[in-house]
Amino acid sequence: MKALFKSKPKTPQDLVRRTRDLLIFVDRGGADVKESKREEKMAELNKLIQLLRKILYGDSESEPVSEACAQLTQEFLKEDTLRQLITCLPKLNLEARKNATQIVANLQRQQVQCRLIACDYLEKNLDLMDILIEGHVNTNLALHYGTMLRECIRHQSVARYVLRTEHMEKFFYFIQLPYFDIASDAAATFKELLTRHKSTVADFLAINYDWFFAEYNSKLLESNNYITRRHSVKLLGDILLDRSNTAVMVRYVSSRDNLRIFMNLLRETSKSIQIEAFHVFKLFAANQNKLPDIVNILVANRSKLLRLFADFKTDREDEQFEADKALVIKEIAELEHKEQQ
Repeated sequence: MKALFKSKPKTPQDLVRRTRDLLIFVDRGGADVKESKREEKMAELNKLIQLLRKILYGDSESEPVSEACAQLTQEFLKEDTLRQLITCLPKLNLEARKNATQIVANLQRQQVQCRLIACDYLEKNLDLMDILIEGHVNTNLALHYGTMLRECIRHQSVARYVLRTEHMEKFFYFIQLPYFDIASDAAATFKELLTRHKSTVADFLAINYDWFFAEYNSKLLESNNYITRRHSVKLLGDILLDRSNTAVMVRYVSSRDNLRIFMNLLRETSKSIQIEAFHVFKLFAANQNKLPDIVNILVANRSKLLRLFADFKTDREDEQFEADKALVIKEIAELEHKEQQ
């Protein structure tokens, strides 16, 4: 007889709706509810968030079911539950925050009828990116916000929004925060913003060249922090060597100030920084339309540069590196020859 009265299993939509109700309760503070009742609701919310995560990711016993994931995703975005989950994150306990972060991240990848509907939702709710970015100053939440933000900027329109706002300037501050894990996480997001969507990045750099590279040079390449310098030199090489950014690269390697920065980086005691700096320096040397200022600096430092490159090697055999080095040596040597004509 008991089987006749078993409750009907809750659908993904039911679970999301109940989660939404509880998030609204949490958002309002629940001040008019007894402490025991409030704790009961929080415990229920934590269990629901864990269950929603299980539907999206599966577990050791079962794989996620695509239909259930689609139903959950639609319901999550239909009534602003995604917004509620993000805004209530500070009020959740640590385990619930971790699960909520994974839910938000996963929803960005869920296709419903071959569409990433989270992209459509975020395009109409771009202020959520403001919350995620500004949350980086909260040491307890920064890593959660960073994880969610990187998944959201997988959508080109969302990344374009972030690139076009004053938020980009904030990353120069976040990357220098005195908390290694938060600074590293911010650097990972910064890299994603500047490398994932090629055409959008090229437009951003062309329009914002002056202030962006002034900040990049002074705050990152000339930072007192070794890790910051190393990662920033590597990232700049990736950016300038990307074909989408050819116009920006030509402009960057036409600056005597930029050249001097990289000549100093070549003198670093760190072999890693030297190698990464070389990959940018070679662009200055290989440029066939060098400005007189660039030529004069290279000629004036010819002897030092050639001595440096004579013993310049990577830890492992690298034919491409050796070929690039030979080209740089040849270019610098011929510049001296041309000056004597």
